[in-house]
Amino acid sequence: MTLKGMVKGTRNMLGKYVGKWFYDKGILFDAVNSPYFPPMVNAIQRVGLRVKPPTAYELSGPILDEEMEEVRKWIEEYKQNWLRTGITLMSDSWLNKVSKKEFVNFLAYSPKVQLFCLAKTYQGRRMQTSTYDYMIR
Repeated sequence: MTLKGMVKGTRNMLGKYVGKWFYDKGILFDAVNSPYFPPMVNAIQRVGLRVKPPTAYELSGPILDEEMEEVRKWIEEYKQNWLRTGITLMSDSWLNKVSKKEFVNFLAYSPKVQLFCLAKTYQGRRMQTSTYDYMIR
């Protein structure tokens, strides 16, 4: 077998395993177009057999906490520019016909980025916070 044939066979095997994971978990195929997909595959290739994959606990705990901190820092960088560039606050509402709840989303738009701020639900006349707002606080 040629080197080219071996590489093609290895790539096909990789595709088969990645595909099984996508199919099993219902991951959208467009996820491979994420800018984070190639670096993830490269990191897996680099560590090889030496490192075990992260556990569900690690992904939902310490790793998620680190990522949230990175996002908070990223948002803070943009907020510093708002005094200079200004922002537009936008809202959008819709009614869930099944639960009869009205939802209102608030977003901040600036020249560099549009950020989701907050979602509220209305039940009768009372407004309930349904997600935490990372930006306005």
